[in-house]
Formats: sequence, C-alpha cells, structure tokens
Amino acid sequence: MRTKKGTDSIAKVVNDVKTEAPKVAAKVTKAAAKTAKAADKTVKAAAKKAEEVTEEAKDVVVKAAKAPAKKPLKESVYLQYMGKEIDKDEIVKRVKEVWTKEMKKKIGDIHTLTLYIKPEENMAYYVINGEVTGSVEL
Repeated sequence: MRTKKGTDSIAKVVNDVKTEAPKVAAKVTKAAAKTAKAADKTVKAAAKKAEEVTEEAKDVVVKAAKAPAKKPLKESVYLQYMGKEIDKDEIVKRVKEVWTKEMKKKIGDIHTLTLYIKPEENMAYYVINGEVTGSVEL
C-alpha cells in the first residue's frame, strides 16, 4: 500500500516532468536549429571554396593549353674517321629498314635501339629492345 507522502512525491515528479519536458524539448529544438544553421553555413562555405578551386583549375588548364609546347632537341651526330664521315641518322635509318623489310616487323615495335659504331671494321652493330642483334655496313 502506498502512503500519502509517496503518492504526493510521485505526483510532484509527474507534474515536474510535465512542466519541464516542454522546456527541455524547446531547448533541444533550439540547439538542433542552431546546429543545422551552422552546418548549412559550413556547407555553403565548402561549396564556395569548391567553386574557387574549380575556377583556379580551369585557369591552370587554360594557361597550360596556351603555353607553347617545347620543341624537341634536334641533334646531329657525325663520326669522322680516316677520311670517312658517318652519320648516326643514316645508320638508324638502315637499321629500321632491316627491321621492317628483312624482319617484317613494325617501327612501332622498336622500344630501344643501341648502336655500336666500329669505323675500323666499317660496321655498326645494333641491339633492338635488348634482344635482337645485328649489324649494318657503314
């Protein structure tokens, strides 16, 4: 059996909850609205920054497109030996002819070409892609 004092205490607690619950709910709602507003500001700031970064990226792309392309170095190599002049480009041309005409392969299949020029033997030795070897007369 409950006592009158216990019932009064319960009634007071229930009454306090009824009175305080709307106040707490209002505070929670206000805090949630404040948090949402702060989050909205953060999202807007991030969106603005993203737009700025995008514009900067566009500027970089435009500048890169307008920048003049660097021209590759044009080089010429000649070996002069005992009255002969040997042109590196001519030797490379001959090696490519051997590769395409005799070996029936495509120029695009050449990834590396190493030349060893031996004027005393009147020969240029080559290694293609580190595997195929041969020689051409100077």
